[in-house]
Amino acid sequence: QVQLQESGPGLVKPSQTLSLSCSVSGDSITTDPYFWSWVRQPPGKGLEWIGYTDYSGSTKYWPSHKSRASISRDTSKNQITLQLRSVTPEDTAVYYCARVPEYGLGLTDPVTGDWGLGNQVTVSS
Repeated sequence: QVQLQESGPGLVKPSQTLSLSCSVSGDSITTDPYFWSWVRQPPGKGLEWIGYTDYSGSTKYWPSHKSRASISRDTSKNQITLQLRSVTPEDTAVYYCARVPEYGLGLTDPVTGDWGLGNQVTVSS
């Protein structure tokens, strides 16, 4: 059974770069056909897809996050990483990593796949 666990800071200052890691167990991030994704939920709002990396390491970003987000992976650690540059208070959210099949990409209600518990990030000075 796959398990995903997000880790990272709970508090980030405006203009800094947010870095989050997702440790995966029970599956390899190089396995086709899943997409290893980052999704966030701002307080009081719905889910927002940020982007994903696939089994080959290719990445794709949703347009609203393309200019500031970077997703990478470490196959030796079986981890994926999200970096979000120049954060503002509007980036305050719970950040999730997820293993999602292709048909589940972009879905917000309901979602499908396997998800971590999330990492609360607050952007504040």
